[in-house]
Amino acid sequence: MDTLAPELALLPAGLHDLLPPDAEREATLVECAMAVFKAHGYDRVKPPLAEFEESLLSGVGRAWSLQTFRLLDPDSQRMMAIRADMTLQVARLSATRLVKAPRPLRLSYSGEVLRVGGAQLSPERQFRQLGCELIGSLEPGADAEIIVLATDALHRMGVRGLSIDLNLPTLVPLIFAAYGITGEAERQLALALTHRDTAVAGAAPEVGPLLLALLDVAGPADAALKKLEAIHLPESARPTRDRLIETIRLIRQTHPELKLTVDPLERQGFEYQTGLSFTIFARGSRRELGRGGRYRIGGDSVHSKEGGEPAVGFSLFADALAKAAPHLEKVRRVFLPLGSTPADAHRLRKTGWATIAGLCVVDDNLAEAKRLGCDHVLMGVGQEPVAV
Repeated sequence: MDTLAPELALLPAGLHDLLPPDAEREATLVECAMAVFKAHGYDRVKPPLAEFEESLLSGVGRAWSLQTFRLLDPDSQRMMAIRADMTLQVARLSATRLVKAPRPLRLSYSGEVLRVGGAQLSPERQFRQLGCELIGSLEPGADAEIIVLATDALHRMGVRGLSIDLNLPTLVPLIFAAYGITGEAERQLALALTHRDTAVAGAAPEVGPLLLALLDVAGPADAALKKLEAIHLPESARPTRDRLIETIRLIRQTHPELKLTVDPLERQGFEYQTGLSFTIFARGSRRELGRGGRYRIGGDSVHSKEGGEPAVGFSLFADALAKAAPHLEKVRRVFLPLGSTPADAHRLRKTGWATIAGLCVVDDNLAEAKRLGCDHVLMGVGQEPVAV
């Protein structure tokens, strides 16, 4: 068999081939999740891989500008961008093609995304993203629905030991605004909070004790909420806390066993979120399985109650799911020697077999079955397969 030069198999960093059986495994997991989304009333959309740059990177899309590949379209002579996140495209669809669709609008999606750089724990730059968006509702029930839906999809895929980390990325900006903290002082305090530095207590006497109390909140949801409720927040920040409390109450109604944690200060990775956000983990997995939260379509300000349609959604990452989900049951493969009847092949496939047809006469059908990765061989018309 002729082979290509070894260097032709090299791929750019962060890109890789998905071979059997991993490609089949990923596809099965994705379709399993999509079936759950459909059962919950989320209609599937399929936006294109690339769009005009100004369209893809407008609004919330600006947060992905540095992670986006660009190219010149030889047809229109305009710059195009390859999607780094599909949420941006669903937002565009809801504000244009589906602007007159009844609200709340429930949409699901699945597709490949490409990013300029990978992360430390996930160096992949191309991977399949799938998820759901609920558009047009500000109710806490929408936040709870999205989190429960992500949980149900993961459970259907066989992922166990789930943990949802709930975050309030807009809480600190709201506190800073209430105390008039801006500019360099805001930047320094935000950096200190990112590093969990207790020196914030002395760095800004007027707000330091409040920030120090928030540093102590992170942990299991029940204990964290008690601490958070005891903190005297500015009036403008209280609705954010109240939404978190109500969302957790609604989740507990249907999934009391789900592990929930709260970290009100975590903001990394939530660049365009405008409210309650979350990250999904699973026991034994080194990286997150997905993340989601509140955002506004057509609005950018985290402080504004106007300026865009409210939305909440989540994205799951297929490569991480493939590592966290249990391995699929191996499909039985049967070798059909040349001359086997179509009726036998149909009968076997109907009962769950994968059939591998022989294309020429061979000396040893058992050996040929082994060579082709089959665990059984059909020895005669109308007979049952024989183990290799």
